Amino acid sequence: MTDHVLFISGGTSGINLGIATGFAAKGGKVLVFGRDPVKAAAAASQICAETGGVAMPGSADVRDPASVKALFERGVAELGAPSVVIAGAAGNFMAPAVGISPNGFKTVIDIDLLGTYNVFKAGFDVIRRPGSMIAITAPQAEQPLPQQVHVCAAKAGVNMVVKVLAMEWGQAGIRVNAISPGPIRGTEGVERMAPTEADKAHWSRAVALRRFGTVDDIADAAWFLSSNEAAYITGTILDCDGGMGLGDSTGDWLSLPTR
Repeated sequence: MTDHVLFISGGTSGINLGIATGFAAKGGKVLVFGRDPVKAAAAASQICAETGGVAMPGSADVRDPASVKALFERGVAELGAPSVVIAGAAGNFMAPAVGISPNGFKTVIDIDLLGTYNVFKAGFDVIRRPGSMIAITAPQAEQPLPQQVHVCAAKAGVNMVVKVLAMEWGQAGIRVNAISPGPIRGTEGVERMAPTEADKAHWSRAVALRRFGTVDDIADAAWFLSSNEAAYITGTILDCDGGMGLGDSTGDWLSLPTR
């Protein structure tokens, strides 16, 4: 698997940067891209410095299919055809539905949902077969959450894009899956939800595994879904959330009396 070539959108920070770093550390080549070429260059330099691997920066707006297509063609010329394409670009903010402007709602739909489709569509033309495509979705795709109507709608759409493309593209040798991360330490979302260590300890008790996830947890999940060991897995939404999606696990269940 050291011949993996990964193209990843939103790869300049957070979970997606961690995925790209993980692939490079295992010997893969990566194209990391986002809208900001300066951030992309910094991300690629960081990956190379940390792993000694090969990372190429790129700039493209996932809302513009022509820019994604052009970047992918350049990526193929410099790194070779990708074996893995990951759609990770996303937008989010907290706001009640009555406080979201039409443009604000549309922006999240365009980045998350349309952007995922555009990345996968461009990837279809260049990916090696058999190949793996992965979307980074979110629990909001299935769990309604106040102040997140825009994200809930976008990510629910992403999950359906994954399932439909898995059905259509399986015959072409392309597997399409998604990863739904839970609360991941060091990400912007967790820092907003739990800014102090006391807050993190409090909220982590609601997770079945009693801890927040790490970027490496998501990187390992992405590596698995791209590996030969996952060769018969497609159309799957992989919850990598420590059991958070099962419900609130707060409570010392093992100390309860038995009979």
